[in-house]
Amino acid sequence: MTKLCVLSFGTAVSYAQVSIAQDSIVKPPVQLDEVLVEGKSKTDPVFSMFKSEPEKKVVQSKNVADLFKDINGFALIKRGNYAIDPSFRASQYEQLNVQFNGGTKVMHACPNRMDPITTHVIPEEIERVEVVKGPYTFRYGPTFGGIVNLVTQEVERQEKGYHGKVNFGGENNGNAITTFANVKYVQEDFDVNFNAGYRDFGNYEDGDGNEVPSSFKSTDYGVQLGYNPDENQRIQVGFRQSFGRDVLHAGLPMDTKEDNSNVLSLDYKLDGLSGDLKTLSAKLYRSKVDHIMSNELRPSYNSTEAVSEVDATTMGGRVELEWRPVQDLKLYTGIDALSVGRTGNRTRLVKRNMNGDLLPMPMEFVDEVWQDAQIDDYGAFVEGKYPISEKFLMNIGVRYDLVRSKADAPAEDFVALYPDLEARTENNISTTVSFKYMVSSNLLFELAFGRGVRSANMIERYINNFTVGQDAYEYVGNPYLDAEVNNQFELGMKANSHFEGYVFNGLDYGASVYYSIYENYIVAVIDPSLDKKYMPMVQPTEVKRFANLDQAYKTGFEVFAQLDFLQDFSFKTELSYVYAKNKDLDESLPLTPPLVSRFNLRFEKEKMWARATYTLTSKQSDIAPSFGETETDGYGIVDLSFGAKPFKHFTVGVAASNVFDVAYHNHLNFSFVNQADYGRVPINDPGRNLTAFVQYSF
Repeated sequence: MTKLCVLSFGTAVSYAQVSIAQDSIVKPPVQLDEVLVEGKSKTDPVFSMFKSEPEKKVVQSKNVADLFKDINGFALIKRGNYAIDPSFRASQYEQLNVQFNGGTKVMHACPNRMDPITTHVIPEEIERVEVVKGPYTFRYGPTFGGIVNLVTQEVERQEKGYHGKVNFGGENNGNAITTFANVKYVQEDFDVNFNAGYRDFGNYEDGDGNEVPSSFKSTDYGVQLGYNPDENQRIQVGFRQSFGRDVLHAGLPMDTKEDNSNVLSLDYKLDGLSGDLKTLSAKLYRSKVDHIMSNELRPSYNSTEAVSEVDATTMGGRVELEWRPVQDLKLYTGIDALSVGRTGNRTRLVKRNMNGDLLPMPMEFVDEVWQDAQIDDYGAFVEGKYPISEKFLMNIGVRYDLVRSKADAPAEDFVALYPDLEARTENNISTTVSFKYMVSSNLLFELAFGRGVRSANMIERYINNFTVGQDAYEYVGNPYLDAEVNNQFELGMKANSHFEGYVFNGLDYGASVYYSIYENYIVAVIDPSLDKKYMPMVQPTEVKRFANLDQAYKTGFEVFAQLDFLQDFSFKTELSYVYAKNKDLDESLPLTPPLVSRFNLRFEKEKMWARATYTLTSKQSDIAPSFGETETDGYGIVDLSFGAKPFKHFTVGVAASNVFDVAYHNHLNFSFVNQADYGRVPINDPGRNLTAFVQYSF
């Protein structure tokens, strides 16, 4: 049985949660620590939210990142229709702690991020997206700009017996087809869950009728086994594989031929302990990504054939203890680890000289992509929640991270640049303190400070003359970068009112404002001392090296209000804005989204629902010219969707995205690269797209 649950005091997004009737047992089965945000004001992290509408997502997502596009404060970084990364408040990539099921990670193998974590999970498998908006909890790893937790199906909460679903979808813009099947068997002491999905997307057309190279095929499956030895314990094993094929990336210099990944995870939880120690939870996981890309379908293939075979191995785990040393104090202590290793080479077969003449004998070169680099992070944390009074809740946390990095096979020119290159160890301290003041059951104030610390990622440390940014420069890593720090302050409120006997049934509203002072912010800047390594006569001839900024900051706000009326209708408006400044270069920080306003009219009954959304994106004139950014025009998009349950087990849906076929591109979209029919101009988003969806559940 499915029902909507509204998050306490309102939220900035629409929320729904699955509630399953259970057999009559003494105690429900213990649940794993996969859910960070439960809709409980006294236990959720400060400034947190979640979104969950699995049954009513009638527009099929290209990948998991598309689930973020309607969440206030989020934007999407697009290189095409497949490699899509979420951005939140102008934080992206490793600045966001993106994971699924409370800690499992899959790190990309491609230096151009053709294969982010969002491509390794089946979109229909995600039941909820949870967000902590800043460095306000450190229980789930080092956190700089916030936590994004993708929660898959919580099988242990499902009703007993066999059940599942099968769905099919199609889209006319790109002739896309999607399929998904799920079967599960649940008993009191064990459960089994199996998922499989297939997606086949063609090239889409933008609002001007231009075809954008963006086709891809992906096949995924996963199996999960759960065992409850008793009412206080749960053991869960999960395994999933994803296979991407023939993926075209309009905004990257190469295309994906193959992308194969697998994830193995083991979770354990022991609950209901006596004494001061109440709960023990543990997780172990390993993921592997093998990635092959080439320029076979690109113009540059006529002069140079290029094939890269790279891989990434990620291993990690965590152990957490929950204590009650004194009455009302919840104390969490734990340790965790994350290890990322990458290897791989690019093979180039040069067929023409600098003048374009064919060589009598092609010349082969092998370039180190990752230089066999590895980064290990070992962390320990302590976090406590304590009610100072009945209405005043305090949360304090501290985290220590020991980060070790090395490159086992550095290229000769990289060693020449860094002659003292060797393994390095860093020590990072992160802290947070936050308060919740519940004035009444209808009004909540939140205040938080977080100091989130992030050590440089592998690209920022060890990339060696590859084009990995949104511009055309070659980038060189810096293994001596200092860890960047986000000192974030935030103040917010949430409130709701309910009306009986009136046309208007309720009003939810809220706002938050934040300010971040950055230390050692990591960006790539032109270094006149470096020479371009590949195609040195082609513009731009300068080279960028990653460096720490002395002065940078970010500020912004989010506002929302939702009015419920006539029992079945609601109108919601949302607004998000972020301003980021690179004071060293007197320009914006790169990839800063513009002001976004969203207006949503919804009708919802048990067996029928509809929604109309108007998204207004403002012009972005605060840009980073040193990263090739140009001003982006504003635009407005209308989306319509309708869904129904005509029969007991059937759900159908139709939708129209970009109804008026507007030609536009978001400020965060990459530009076309190495394409025969396009210069280096931003990639337009899809034009009008009509979709249909049908699902059978049992």
